[in-house]
Amino acid sequence: MALQTRSKVAKLDSPRLGGLDHEALIRIYRTMYLSRKLDDREIQLKRQNKIYFQISSAGHEAVTAVMGLLLRPGTDWIYPYYRDRALCLMLGVTPLETLLQAVGAKDDPSSGGRQMPSHWGHPKWNIVNRSSCTGTQFLQAVGAAESTVYFGEHPRALAQAKKAPLGEYVRHDRNEIVYVSAGDGATSEGEFWESLNAACSKKLPLLYLIEDNGYAISVPVEVQTAGGSISNLTRSFPGLHVAECDGTDPLESYAVCKEAAEYCRERRGPALVHAQVTRPYSHSLSDDEKLYKSSAEREEEARRDPISKFALYLVREGILDQKQIESLEEEVDREVREAGDQALEAEEPSIDSIYTHVYSAEIDPTSTAFEAQPQFHGAQKTMVEMVSATLADEMSRDERITVFGEDVADVSKEENLKHVKGKGGVFKATSGLQRKYGNDRVFNSPLAEAGIVGRAIGMASRGLKPVAEIQFFDYIWPAMMQIRDELCVMRWRSNGTFKCPVVLRVPIGGYLTGGAVYHSQSGESIFTHCPGLRVVMPSTALDVAGLLRTAIRCDDPVMFLEHKHLYRQPYNRSEYPGPDYTVPFGKARLVKEGTDVSVITYGAVVHRAEVAAAQLQREGISVEIIDLRSLSPYDWEAITATVCKTHRVLIAYEDMLSWGYGAEIAARIADELFSNLDAPVRRVAATDTFCAYQPKLEDVILPQTSHITNAIKQLLEY
Repeated sequence: MALQTRSKVAKLDSPRLGGLDHEALIRIYRTMYLSRKLDDREIQLKRQNKIYFQISSAGHEAVTAVMGLLLRPGTDWIYPYYRDRALCLMLGVTPLETLLQAVGAKDDPSSGGRQMPSHWGHPKWNIVNRSSCTGTQFLQAVGAAESTVYFGEHPRALAQAKKAPLGEYVRHDRNEIVYVSAGDGATSEGEFWESLNAACSKKLPLLYLIEDNGYAISVPVEVQTAGGSISNLTRSFPGLHVAECDGTDPLESYAVCKEAAEYCRERRGPALVHAQVTRPYSHSLSDDEKLYKSSAEREEEARRDPISKFALYLVREGILDQKQIESLEEEVDREVREAGDQALEAEEPSIDSIYTHVYSAEIDPTSTAFEAQPQFHGAQKTMVEMVSATLADEMSRDERITVFGEDVADVSKEENLKHVKGKGGVFKATSGLQRKYGNDRVFNSPLAEAGIVGRAIGMASRGLKPVAEIQFFDYIWPAMMQIRDELCVMRWRSNGTFKCPVVLRVPIGGYLTGGAVYHSQSGESIFTHCPGLRVVMPSTALDVAGLLRTAIRCDDPVMFLEHKHLYRQPYNRSEYPGPDYTVPFGKARLVKEGTDVSVITYGAVVHRAEVAAAQLQREGISVEIIDLRSLSPYDWEAITATVCKTHRVLIAYEDMLSWGYGAEIAARIADELFSNLDAPVRRVAATDTFCAYQPKLEDVILPQTSHITNAIKQLLEY
């Protein structure tokens, strides 16, 4: 239940002013009070069913207001917590803008009405749009801080980023820092610890604010955190400045936060401020704290309320008298009422607007602009060699590109470069790139998949073009939250004001003797139904060059799946097609023309289909083969054309038979092209088992040439 926020004057011991003048102190109080009144207004609107959700910043206003005073709007980069209302107000977000977010208005600058209230975002003030996910912002803030360092050392990259789509939001200042905040509960997330490890390792200018109100919804901090103090747990991180403060006291908070911010601006490393705050309201209006907090706890929180405490201080120090306090509060009350009235009258977004900003409107990787003829030269290259050659050319052209992941560098100890050949990835796909472009552009990451993707998101949102690698598809799952809830939807949820054009290279697939279950998985279908993500899977070295270059030059996040079995095959090699060769997404490759039956396939199964077609040709059966190569989007026109031509279709793929990628293609063919079929759609895929990839079982489990041959003959007998 909302507490009364009107202040009453009483005596209070007088601390020192902490170097703040009267104007600054009054501004802090006004911002704190404004934040609380906006909370109260939202609570009122929620109870009137005029907004859909409310989560307050009550009790957090003091430390976040002074932090906003220390940060530089439009210069520093902000990854806020949902209770950072006072911070955002201090930086420049207006009361009307916060309430436009609450009502889901079209002109909400955070998301255009697409997200819940208190999901802050504002490109003008460098407030990076946040999601509902707990703790994902930590790693993204690390990536943003890495961009701060990178732009300082690569002015050409900064100039290129400013010329790219959304370049008007690309900013860099040599003294900028990155701020990230969260509640005490979010520090239980592994990504918090991954971020600290990376930030301290690289001595990044990253300022953490942990706002500890003692509870993560209903779970108390002593259950969340060993010993009940996150600052005690983090003090051993090398180079991390750690400080605590009473977050309900603006002066103490200001002194502690100022020292931490200066530590970061001086490039001494990251800093963490652990602020003890209070939560006088329930977690949200979907929660009732009376169910788990005693009345004594709630009364103690009320006594620590920063609004009433600071008002008393201002009067005690003679900065404002009671009448001036009341006048200020009346002015704020009026401002909030007027903003609320305006917000309630604001236009809602149209229903059709949900389809905008899913993908880039400026660069269309499916367009004819990406159709190019190869200019062949040099010796034949395998797929893995083509990855390295294409990355080398693109890195020369675009200084925004960074390449990182587990083991992708030649070496981590630079002094060893002159003594060793270097690794360059477990498959050698990035071999030699560090030697050519340096440690700051090609580097190894900790073994932390969420950290790789989260940092890439932070870099991309600042204007860089990270090409990150997940070493094996089988180990991508720790990064799933960052991929599905962050990478794919950043453009959409921010209503087109932020983007994440990351290229995520992922070796995938089976057919490798001894790979077993954890080095042979397919699961491309899981990612093809992630809106906002492009998914491609080349089967030849030539397509690797064309599709990887398109992935880098397009403006959307791309999952670039590289089948491990195909990396060094001789049958799919190609001469290098030149530094400008691109292949549009969503355009299938006609592998072989035929008249009797169509095989729609991709990845390692393409070659098996070719072998099967050659065998059947000797029996007088003509097989047409379509290599999709781009899975999202896919080429429905090519599928339609081949089905209408042969009237029989087999879909051959390595993913699961049930719920696999081919099931969607088969369903759409049956739905839209049924009248063109002379036989039912058939599928050949992996069987539905996870214990399938022992060497002796491979021929039973994965689609082989014989499976394709037999399935085609059955279709022709129908």
